[in-house]
Parts: sequence; structure tokens; C-alpha cells
Amino acid sequence: MLFIRFTGCNLRCKYCDTTYAYEDGKIFTLEKLLEIVDKSPFEYVHITGGEPLIQKDIGILLKKIKNKKILIETNGSVDIRPFQSANTVLIVDMKTPGSGEEKKNFYQNLDFLRRKDELKFVITDKNDYVWAKKIIKEKRLLKRGFVVNLSPAIPYLKPSDLAEWIVEDGLGVRFNLQIHKFIWGDKKGV
Repeated sequence: MLFIRFTGCNLRCKYCDTTYAYEDGKIFTLEKLLEIVDKSPFEYVHITGGEPLIQKDIGILLKKIKNKKILIETNGSVDIRPFQSANTVLIVDMKTPGSGEEKKNFYQNLDFLRRKDELKFVITDKNDYVWAKKIIKEKRLLKRGFVVNLSPAIPYLKPSDLAEWIVEDGLGVRFNLQIHKFIWGDKKGV
């Protein structure tokens, strides 16, 4: 898939692995972005950041992308409803206490998720895991048909620890790793 990473984020999570996206980047016109998307041989376009939903003209870009499936990865602090369309899948992050940004969650997004969308919790420690389990249970998230991902915040939490907690609890979530980090490390542009 083609990745488009936007500069600018309204949060400062303690485990952020793309702090360069706070301010670093290149400026592209809407026309140039659409040209890149149109020339891409891939069926999917993954839009991420920073926080893509705070971009001034993101709605225009989404409407102009044709013949592609669009994945939008958002930090969960912005209302997702304006960005839900037939060709978009939203991957919404719920900021755990360990992120330092829990108070910025737009909790109403949990009610707006469609079956094709996904929810993600990045886990830094056992406290985050217990917190995520509580939200999952209280909101009956596993019964709603969308994927719930739990990801370890490396290096704060070993992947094996999170995997063991999930298995011990029989929690019906997807264990999620940033595979590109295992393949390329912290290299940009992959």
C-alpha cells in the first residue's frame, strides 16, 4: 500500500515513534498528492501522521481519491464522522494512561465506529492493559464486529508480555506489532 504521512499532531504521546512528523516534512500540493496516488500500483492508500484529521484540506483529498481503498490512522482526539465514507476505513487509537494523553480521547468515537473500522490501544504496561480491558468490556467493543487491536509500546513493554496477558485472559483482540520496525528498524520512508 501507499503511505501518506502528514506533518502536524495535536498530541505528544510519551511513546511517539514519529516525533519528526510534528514539524518535519515536505509540502505537496493537492494536485501532486493526487498524481502520486493515481500513479500508485497499490489498491490501498494509508493516510497517517502526525494527525491527518487536523489537516486543513483532508476532506477534499479524501473526496478526490478515486478507485482506491483508503485507510486513515487517527490518534482518536478528533470526531471521525466527517471522514467516514464508502471507501474509507478508520483505524482509531484510544490513548491509554501510559501515553500521557488519555484526557484528549474523543470517547464518542467509540459509538461511531463501523464494522469495517478498527480500534487500537497502544499498551505501555499492565496498568494500560487493565484500563483497555475495562473500556473493551464496558463498551462491549468485541461484540460490535470491528477489529480491536492491542499493540505493545516498544521499548516500554515487551511484546511477549502483552501476548501472554491476552492469552491468559482469552481476550478476543488482535495482537498488533509494527512489522516495519522489525524489518527496517526506525528507518523513515518505508
